[in-house]
Amino acid sequence: MNEREFDFQEKDFQRIKNIVYDFAGIDLNDSKKNLVYNRLSKRIRFLNLSSFSSYIDYVDKMGEDEFVHLINAITTNLTFFFRENHHFEYLGNKVIPELLKKNAGRKRIRIWSAGCSTGEEPYSIAVVIKETVPADWDAKVIATDLDSNVVQTGMRGVYDIDRLKGVPEARKKRWFLKGTGANTGKVKVKPELQKVIQFGQLNLMQDWPIEEGIDVIFCRNVVIYFDKPTQTKLFNRYADKLVDDGHLFIGHSESLYKICDRFELLGQTIYKKINAPSA
Repeated sequence: MNEREFDFQEKDFQRIKNIVYDFAGIDLNDSKKNLVYNRLSKRIRFLNLSSFSSYIDYVDKMGEDEFVHLINAITTNLTFFFRENHHFEYLGNKVIPELLKKNAGRKRIRIWSAGCSTGEEPYSIAVVIKETVPADWDAKVIATDLDSNVVQTGMRGVYDIDRLKGVPEARKKRWFLKGTGANTGKVKVKPELQKVIQFGQLNLMQDWPIEEGIDVIFCRNVVIYFDKPTQTKLFNRYADKLVDDGHLFIGHSESLYKICDRFELLGQTIYKKINAPSA
């Protein structure tokens, strides 16, 4: 039997579980024990600590400065461009044409990628915007994530070329620069896409410095980490931020059923906000 490098007791897991839930609303179940051990061992090693118990004491002492490292370590960020492509097709073919009519007076569109991970989702949204919205419109993507490391990756806009799997060749050529020399096998998003996106670190469990009047929210494969009361609170807050008839896109394994009654399901995990009745 392999001896573990660091002592990791059930009480340590429970303490970590409580910290993560209190800080980020993420509900770690028992199946995540090995993941927690493997991910946090690197951090413990880096800090020259000897056990999980001493690491948790360190987290308590350092507060939010170390919470961020802990959350960065245990949240999984694996994605690619145009993942669940039917969402982007619906955005380009249905939602944006509606917004071009509805917002014609002010020529403004705001889309929020909440839980943007390493940036593939907001850049995919930005491609759709550039391909469908006239150049004289003020159309922007707000991209936020709890993990400060992935936000930095998104701001850089450099990716392994395999993150573009399934993307048509014409789209690749139009919006991405292919790396050469030391950057062979990588791509960089073009600056015109980067100008559409405003990246920032944000904890969904805390205050949102997000402007009012969001037209569309993408929150995909984020709430799978949260328990049902936290999901209900989150989706109600999203409804508050969205304009009347605003759209919400969630992950393929997620649902608002018995979670939030302020949205109407349009199909394929696409929802529309139900407007409050007039007084």
